[in-house]
Amino acid sequence: MDSHLLDPTAAHEARGWLHTTRFLTTAPEMRHLPKVAAPEIAFVGRSNVGKSTAINALTQQTQLAFASRRPGRTRDINLFAVGRLGRTDTLLADLPGYGYAAVSQADKERWQGMLTRYLVQRPNLRGVVLLCDARHGLRPLDLTLLEAVRPRAQSGFGVLILMTKCDKLTRAEQARALAGGRAAAPDADVLLFSAPKRVGLDDASLWLHGHTHPDAAAPSATLSTKETTP
Repeated sequence: MDSHLLDPTAAHEARGWLHTTRFLTTAPEMRHLPKVAAPEIAFVGRSNVGKSTAINALTQQTQLAFASRRPGRTRDINLFAVGRLGRTDTLLADLPGYGYAAVSQADKERWQGMLTRYLVQRPNLRGVVLLCDARHGLRPLDLTLLEAVRPRAQSGFGVLILMTKCDKLTRAEQARALAGGRAAAPDADVLLFSAPKRVGLDDASLWLHGHTHPDAAAPSATLSTKETTP
């Protein structure tokens, strides 16, 4: 479905809702996270794929999520609360990046193990936003992560793949990248995404609202990101 066919009122509502996002807490391990009932969406991806940039763009804030000056060194889980009038109806989780070459193999394995436990065991988790560089597509570690959440995805758990930095590709290359992402992850929703060019922001905002407000008149009810074209 082309972005220009989206309901502009619903997109405006989703953007306004995300603009209420605020920092909640940071935790080095799952056991330090607060126990909450609010639905949660986790942002995951390689260390240099642009997670912080995407979170800042989606929430329309410039310094909500901080990118480490040394990729792969951010080891904590950062939680953000979303909700109007100071109430929290949703949590966004920024998980440590993975796969950076400068990190020791032992650290990689430890962090990947923590990520897997989080994605499999976190009870209020309702979906995952996986970011990958559109120029490179889904890598083996990305596919491993998707395989880990596959059992949850079969029971309504949402998976959205944002193919970042798509503005660095030609339209033909974007089309090939999108097709490759859909082929590699047929059960996921896949979007081209560029924070600087604002590509995919409305679609991703609608997805986030729809997967955390299933009983509302969900803005994403008419959104089919599988049909989004570059």
